[in-house]
Amino acid sequence: MRTRLSEYGRRQRRDPRDELFRNRNIRVEVLELTSRVSTDKVAEAKRRLALAFQSDERVDVALATNMISVGLDIIRLGLMVVLGQPKTSSEYIQATSRVGRDENRPGFVVALLNIHKPRDRSHYERFKAFHASFYRSVEATSVTPFSPRAMDRALAATLVGLCRQGHAQLTPAAAAQAVLAARADLDRFAQKIAERARQHDAELDATDAQALFEKVMDRCQRLLDDWVRLAERAQHDGAQMQYQKEVTGPSRRLLYDFLDPDLENLPRINHRFRANRSMRDVEANVDVFVKNLKDWGDS
Repeated sequence: MRTRLSEYGRRQRRDPRDELFRNRNIRVEVLELTSRVSTDKVAEAKRRLALAFQSDERVDVALATNMISVGLDIIRLGLMVVLGQPKTSSEYIQATSRVGRDENRPGFVVALLNIHKPRDRSHYERFKAFHASFYRSVEATSVTPFSPRAMDRALAATLVGLCRQGHAQLTPAAAAQAVLAARADLDRFAQKIAERARQHDAELDATDAQALFEKVMDRCQRLLDDWVRLAERAQHDGAQMQYQKEVTGPSRRLLYDFLDPDLENLPRINHRFRANRSMRDVEANVDVFVKNLKDWGDS
């Protein structure tokens, strides 16, 4: 590696021709592409990263988190140093794809692995084999659009969120009870979700697409009716209803986390409004029962 680098160092630059690569002066100003900086500063950093070497505003070094994995399409970038092996193969591929995006100017990626981390050591020991076939290691997505399990986990939150953001009367944090007055206008949001289900897969024939449309539409309408029942129950008991724990004071909630302990003491209708924070896992649950070995008998 040292010999090869010394050969590279003696190469002449095309423009300007009188300078060597190794004599290039790197600016000490370092920009940061992380969530710690404001959006306008990130946009300014991206603009400066795209400037050519001759520009007075150019940037030579930028520190970044995995936020650069998507949305950073700057052809000028040619060198990346990856500190530690990312947790997923897809993230590693996405991040390292930010350099060498010009087919006439290939990029150079240097991976700095930590000998004390088992995962980093594993990638180091099979570095060549991993890079020769890393697409087979990309993690499969666990979400099938509009599958029964996906709708169990996400439909209620999607429908409530769409109604809340699309209907001004329902938007305030404590306005979940306003569904009593707005129910007649909410079928249009169910229609949008059902129409999206019908069009999401071009390989579905007309019969299957229509059946999926009717299934999703019916499920959304039943959720809206259940929402109304919960609001009527709260009104009958002299209570107010909010979406989550967003405002202080005595009130009931509409949405609950899947593992919220309060659900154990609530009617089944409340369980239909469980809302995930993530859709990374929508696989079916598996019950595991532990049995004492002594219960099996001598046989």
